[in-house]
Amino acid sequence: MNKVDKIKQLIDECSEPEQEILLKYIRQRILIHPIEKKLSVNAEVILEAIARASDLTLRGIRGIIAEASFRLNVIDQQTIWKDETPPGDIPYDFLLTSGDQRIKVQVKMQRLKAHRPMMAKEGYSFLSSDKFVVETQKTRGGLDSNNNDTRPYRFGEFDILAVSMHPSTGDWRDFLYTVAQWLLPRPDNSSLLLKFQPVPSQPDKHWTNDLQECISWFLSGRSEKIDS
Repeated sequence: MNKVDKIKQLIDECSEPEQEILLKYIRQRILIHPIEKKLSVNAEVILEAIARASDLTLRGIRGIIAEASFRLNVIDQQTIWKDETPPGDIPYDFLLTSGDQRIKVQVKMQRLKAHRPMMAKEGYSFLSSDKFVVETQKTRGGLDSNNNDTRPYRFGEFDILAVSMHPSTGDWRDFLYTVAQWLLPRPDNSSLLLKFQPVPSQPDKHWTNDLQECISWFLSGRSEKIDS
């Protein structure tokens, strides 16, 4: 038995309070993540701050977790596409490249309402009562030089929508994907995406849980619209 295995065995034999003492001892010497050094604060304080956050702040944090999960559990688990997302304020979260091909992906969270998955019909009465919903507009609003609202997404700003289904499945690895051009437009302006888009609970003819399949849909140039 090597030294590490002996230490593991000793830890297993310790009581829970003793293990907590050992954890605090090790945590004084080892950082869990570089963000601790960047913010000059340990992870425990960061987690406590998140626990004290308002629902609005937690909504933003969930969105960031969804993006991180997409990077770690989807992009990093395949070899075809590379993440070459440029810095700056851009209308998508990830730029994936493979040779000369470029795919812009926007990651959004399945919408919650009163701490439960929001249904599509709660967004708009004309949407399905048996589908969930994702909110497809930017977090921050504003006006451009022509006094137009900059919060709505425009068709063409990203190629694929990735929806984290964590609110209904409890698993951050679960995503559904569709081609952005297939999303529903606003009735008053067909160049803008409808604020609430219906999302099925399972893959269907317009939604898939396989990113590569969705990329193939996009590259095919097929003209479709998701079911409302």
